[in-house]
Amino acid sequence: MRKVDPVKHELKRGEIIGAALRCFTRDGFRGASTTDICTEAGISPGHLYHYFESKEAIIETMIDMGLARAAGRFEQILAAPDVIEALLADIEETSLRFRPAQALNLDGLAEAARNPEFAKMIARHTDAVRRMWGDFLRQAQSQGRVDPGLDPDATANILIALIDGSRAMPIRNPKLDIKQSVAHLKKMLVRFLSPPEARSATSKPSRQTGRPLKLVRKR
Repeated sequence: MRKVDPVKHELKRGEIIGAALRCFTRDGFRGASTTDICTEAGISPGHLYHYFESKEAIIETMIDMGLARAAGRFEQILAAPDVIEALLADIEETSLRFRPAQALNLDGLAEAARNPEFAKMIARHTDAVRRMWGDFLRQAQSQGRVDPGLDPDATANILIALIDGSRAMPIRNPKLDIKQSVAHLKKMLVRFLSPPEARSATSKPSRQTGRPLKLVRKR
């Protein structure tokens, strides 16, 4: 029996995942077949089954890899001096400017609406992401960096919807001004997530411009 080199095995799995990602981005989860993935990866269908038993197994692996990356990003955001700035930068990089995420996010939701088995995969992914958001928000609240009056789980749902919307924006409007959109998203996140004392500090008028000018009459 031929021995399997674990390093080469994982490298090949990674190549297949990359090929599948390109196929799914181009043709959708339903439209891309295992034959398409094999052609993209330069392997035969029989060879594919040494690494993945089905197209669904490839998608499940992609989900797990995405969750692992998300966990790492949450750790980096919490370690940043300003969590809201770091969160905004992450949304810009992974949502507003990352075309594969935009296509796969919308197509995944559409496929989940018509395919019960696919819906289970999306639900598993969403549950895991919601837990990550909840944990992230609780830690940020304990550090005094996010409004402690917010319910972490309810806020997680809102932020997931914000991410979905951010990924839809460049598709709805190919001429989207991303710089302007980021500036507006920053205002939303600061107003929504910042602790009350931080919001009041930023909204106080300055000494130079916050007071009305007094007219002095000459005698």
